[in-house]
Amino acid sequence: MASEFSTYTKEELLTKLKKQKNFFIIKIVVIILMIVFAVFSTIENGLSFHTFLPLFFIPMSIFMYFDIKNIKKELNQRK
Repeated sequence: MASEFSTYTKEELLTKLKKQKNFFIIKIVVIILMIVFAVFSTIENGLSFHTFLPLFFIPMSIFMYFDIKNIKKELNQRK
């Protein structure tokens, strides 16, 4: 079965990998900030929507991490 990235050229894959890494780093920083905010919000106000907000974004980050791994795998296969 062909990979999702098999239709991309090597240059397109490198560009996509660079973008994905940058977005992943930004998303992780935002999630960490949300966790810190959620902890302080929970301490001050008790349980609220802010307490559980980071839980909605963590699965997206996990998917993005596996996407980065798949792009790297495709690039290694082409060498």
